Amino acid sequence: MHDLLPQVIFYVFAGLAVISSLMVITQNNPVRCVLFLVLAFFASAILWIMVQAEFLALILVLVYVGAVMTLFLFVVMMLNIDIESMKKHFIRYLPFGLILIALVTSEIGRAHV
Repeated sequence: MHDLLPQVIFYVFAGLAVISSLMVITQNNPVRCVLFLVLAFFASAILWIMVQAEFLALILVLVYVGAVMTLFLFVVMMLNIDIESMKKHFIRYLPFGLILIALVTSEIGRAHV
C-alpha cells in the first residue's frame, strides 16, 4: 500500500503533463496555449521532484514559468493575432501533418522490433 501513492502521483502528473502539452498545440487561443504550457511545466516540475532532482524542478519553475512564460504571455496578449487565417493554414496542412505523423510512428515502431 505504501508503494501505491508514488505511482498514483506519478501517473496523475504525467497524464496532466501529456494532456496539457496536447492542449498547447490544439488550442486556438494563444493565451490559453501559454497557460497550458505553464501547467505542463508545473507538472514536469513535480515529476522532477519525484526523482529527487529538486534543483532542476526549482529552476524549471523559476526560470521558465517565472520569467520566460511571463514574457511570452505578455507578448502574446499584446499581439493582435488573426485566428481565422491560422485556421485556414491548419486545414491546408492537415493532410501533410497526418502523413508525417504516420511516417514517424512507423519508424519508431520499426526501431523497437
